[in-house]
Amino acid sequence: MAAKEFIVAIELGSSKITGIAGKKNMDGSIQVLAVVREDATPCIRKGVVYNIDKTSACLINIINKLKTLLKSEISQVYVGVGGQSIRCIPNNSVKTLPEDTIITQEMVNELMDNNRCTRYTDLEILDAATQEYKVGTLYQVDPVGIQSDKIEGNFLNIVYRKSFYRNLVKCFEKAKISIAEMYLAPIALAQSILTETEMRSGCLLVDLGADTTTVSVYYKNILRHLAVIPLGGNNITKDISTLMMEDDEAEEMKIKYGKAFIEPTDIDTDETLPIDAERSVSAKAFNELVESRVDEIIQNVWFGQVPPKYYDKLMGGIILTGGGSRMKEIKKAFTDITGIQKVRIADTVNQKVTSTDRGVYAHDGTMNTALALLAKGDINCAGSAIKPIPDLFDTEERPVNIQPNTPRTKASKMGETGQMDYPEKKPSSEKKRKPQEKDIREKPNTPHKDGWISRGYGMLQDFYTKIISAENEDEYDD
Repeated sequence: MAAKEFIVAIELGSSKITGIAGKKNMDGSIQVLAVVREDATPCIRKGVVYNIDKTSACLINIINKLKTLLKSEISQVYVGVGGQSIRCIPNNSVKTLPEDTIITQEMVNELMDNNRCTRYTDLEILDAATQEYKVGTLYQVDPVGIQSDKIEGNFLNIVYRKSFYRNLVKCFEKAKISIAEMYLAPIALAQSILTETEMRSGCLLVDLGADTTTVSVYYKNILRHLAVIPLGGNNITKDISTLMMEDDEAEEMKIKYGKAFIEPTDIDTDETLPIDAERSVSAKAFNELVESRVDEIIQNVWFGQVPPKYYDKLMGGIILTGGGSRMKEIKKAFTDITGIQKVRIADTVNQKVTSTDRGVYAHDGTMNTALALLAKGDINCAGSAIKPIPDLFDTEERPVNIQPNTPRTKASKMGETGQMDYPEKKPSSEKKRKPQEKDIREKPNTPHKDGWISRGYGMLQDFYTKIISAENEDEYDD
């Protein structure tokens, strides 16, 4: 039976493109109806589309597979925007007011609109996070109702390269997929995996992806910083592959033996790790590669992206998610470098999720962004039900459409050549047939006597009758 109400979201990740369809229940839980994945490595790098044709083909495949599973057309989809190009730029907007003016919501909205109109070279504003408003000498979260002669709004604009944004939109246009709305994937993710306490007291959210690592800093329920660094789990895999193995073998070794942090006393210089039945690699060399790359990623996150003024304000701790958060001892690695003891791994979203898909049920952090986009959508994406293909071997009798006999018009007399066939007029000089010829020429299944074909047929019969009569006479004469 076709699903009548559902939401569809698409996440364009560096390793895979995920299409997910589901329903939100009244209690806030999510029921996942279908999940489809396509390999993104041929068309997406660092979370950014670089091959429009291949990305469009992947999107078409995803939509077709979802339609088959849902037995319904899909009218529109929600899309998550992420990738290396995303970064934040602080900006302020000032409005001077007459003396003793009481600030209204309209004035605040005007400041927000002015900020949105800010132009950046080759950059598009995707979203803006309001930091605070300065009214006089005081900072306020909500300035409405306060009397002042000036108001200043401080904003954090989340920007994206225009060329990347155009390429993304072009992919969906080429695939003929209507976009309901585009969401910033990191913000949607934060809203689904962070708790209110963590966002209020201050926290660092780190999404460890395949090609990128996304860093978000929250304090007093406000996004304070957002950045994407071009380092991820694939960098670790490539380092391991330098130990004379293929990429797929290196990925398997990373998952099976990789540790983000190892105590110096635990290192055994004689230990080896098997690649296959015939090959092995030094455990010491393997662990050094993995640990050094993880160390580099964490150093870039903590010292490269987190503003120093928030170092002592992250009472909510560090929250890790994404596929990279599955690595053994990843929490110890972050604690060792940042000094923050409170580290949590978010292996799934806060909403209750029901699904039969193994990827969703695994709770390994890889589906969190897709689920967050699904949770954020609020418009029905279901189209009309897909009619089942009729069975060619169905022997059940079907009613036959019998058309009534209607008079032929000139248009209905048109032949395949496009020319009208008009009947010839009967010549006035035609002699009336003899009564004795009537029995011969007007037999059953012969053309009607009024047509020229009938006349020709009758003349032919007369000719053969005379020949036969003449032969009979000659025979008798002999």
